[in-house]
Order: sequence, then structure tokens, then C-alpha cells
Amino acid sequence: MASTTPRLFSPGAGASPPALTGRAAQQAVLLRCLADLTGGASPPHDVVLIGPRGNGKTALLNWFQEACESGEKPVDVLRLTPRDVPSDDTLVERLVPRRGIGKLIPRKLAVASIGAAEWSPDERTQRNLTRELIARCRKRPLAVLLDEAHTLDVGVGGTLLNASQIVRMEGAFLLVLAGTPGLLAHFRAMDATFWERLGEGRIGVGLLEGAAAADALTEPLAAHGVSVEDNALSAVLEHSQRYPYFIQLWGDALWGRHLATGENALTIDDVAAVQPHVAGVVAEHYQGRYSELDAEGLDQVACAIALVFQDGPTATDRDIDDALFDAGMNERPDRIATREALNRLGYIWCPPGQTPPIVWSPGIPSLMTYVLERVA
Repeated sequence: MASTTPRLFSPGAGASPPALTGRAAQQAVLLRCLADLTGGASPPHDVVLIGPRGNGKTALLNWFQEACESGEKPVDVLRLTPRDVPSDDTLVERLVPRRGIGKLIPRKLAVASIGAAEWSPDERTQRNLTRELIARCRKRPLAVLLDEAHTLDVGVGGTLLNASQIVRMEGAFLLVLAGTPGLLAHFRAMDATFWERLGEGRIGVGLLEGAAAADALTEPLAAHGVSVEDNALSAVLEHSQRYPYFIQLWGDALWGRHLATGENALTIDDVAAVQPHVAGVVAEHYQGRYSELDAEGLDQVACAIALVFQDGPTATDRDIDDALFDAGMNERPDRIATREALNRLGYIWCPPGQTPPIVWSPGIPSLMTYVLERVA
């Protein structure tokens, strides 16, 4: 029987990394909310995780789900995506499902015996989500974790957010939403003004800091007796741009290199050996992102914005506006709509929790270099 080697890193959508580093502030907020739930109360706010794709929002949801379910006082967790709740009816059924025969009513009864009844779903009963959810949460705390919230149906989202505000006053309930930077505009479409009152529950999830990015790569390797020389680590961090998905790609490639060579001290030569493979995967990732921009006619303005960020790691509203004006967008509403489109795609984003001056950041800095090369 052939032996198998463990997969150490997780360069895939929604997968949890072997070391969740650099998210202590975000985890602290979620743990305070969990303490409220286990104490039989609701946190004072919902939680929204917002950031460009590939930065680890789903990994944080995975971590929080485990924290909820593994404590001394377990909390019920309901994990959802927008596909699970396409309508208000399915939302009610997922949050407070009816059990067994309670879902049905008799369609007709035979005279001789009730056993001859035919049963069908009860379409006449108007269910009250808020009332039923309060009853559930009074019995046991509940955390609802909804990923990809930026694609949630507007009507369903409005129902869920309104219910959450009421239920949190009556039972132990927490709603955690995760989505891309376009989530804020989606909230506006739901007439959800609660975004302004989230306080610390408004959590940005962006690129890792340098030390956290290094730890995400080296800690899992070190646990298996593998080290990375300093110059090799510096090269990996530069190529990865501290983008969590790319760090996982590099970690997976270097782990494979260790398995192939048996070397426990990885050098700059090992980095060079795996770089072509990693570069190919990264190029495919960039091509997908570029295709999104191109499909919406944003390739030229994306190029103009990329030039702005050549002058520094951040840009102000005025910087973005001037670049779009220079690119030929004379009307301010058009410039604002274009900036929001770039934000929705994660090309640029405005991390929450900033104090003035408010600045924008690239979703992935090296993606802008790729766009400049493609457009040129």
C-alpha cells in the first residue's frame, strides 16, 4: 500500500490555513461576542467581515465556528451562503426549521380512518421569523454565519437584518456576515443603516502584516522540522505581497520541495526551483481578475488607478477622483460609480475603522503591475 504525505498548506477557496496568523484583533472581537452568547445574552451588534477575496474571511468564519462549538458552553451554529436562502420562506425554514409531521397538514381525510389522510406542506400558515427565532434563542444561543453576503438577495437580506436587530434584544443571537468590499453598497440597497452602528463589529480583513505573513509560512513548516533561510523567506514575502492566498501557494510549493529533496533547511535555491510553478498559478489568478475588469470595461481605468499607487501604498478619494478624471471621466457621478465598481471587484478597497485621512488600498498590489503590463 502506497504511503501518503499530509497536505500541509491550503491554497484553495474557503480552506483554513494551518496557521491563522495576524488576525488577533479580529479574533478578539469575535471572542467577546462569543462570551456574550455563552453568558446567555446577545452582543450589542452584529459582525461584518469585509475585505477583498483571498484574504481569509472564510477562514475566520471556520475558526469562529469551531470556537462556538468546542467551548464548555456550546453555541448552536448555523452556517449559510446566499444560495441556501434564496427567499424569505427558505430563510425561515433554515433558521427555525419545523420538525417531522409539523411541516405538514392533512389534505383530506377518509371517513373510516384518519390513517387514510394525505399530507401536504402547510401553505396557509404565515410564519413569524422574529417570534420563532426569539423562542429558539431563549432556549439556546445561536450564531448565524453567512459567507458571500455581497451576493445575498436584497429582500432576504433586509428580512434577516431586521430580524437580527429585534431578536438580539430578546434572546442570545449573533449574526456574522462576510463579504467583499461591495457589501457596503449591498447594504444600502437593503435600506440597512445598521452599518453605521456596528462599532467594533465592522471588521476589515486585508493583507497580512510582515511578521504575520512570515509566521503563516514558517510555523507550519517548523512544526515538521523544516526551516526557511532568511533570504529565502524575504524573497517569498516579496513575491507573495503578504496576500494570504499567495502565501498558501508558496507554502504548498516549498513543502512539496522538502518532500522531494528531503532537505530540512530551505534556501533561496529552493525558492528559485519552485517559483515557475507558483508564478504560473499566480498568473492564472491575475488573468481571472483581469478578465472581470475587462468584462465590465474597466481595464483602462484600472490602469489609470494603478499608476496612482506607483507613488505610494495608499491613495485618497481625491487621488482616485483625479485619476479617473484624467482618464476621461468628466462627470463626477460616473467617477463615483466607477470607483465603486473597482471596490466591488476588490481591485481597490477602503478598509473600515480608519480615522481621517481616509485612504484606499490595493486589493493585491502586484495585480496592478499585471494590469499595467496587460493594458500596455
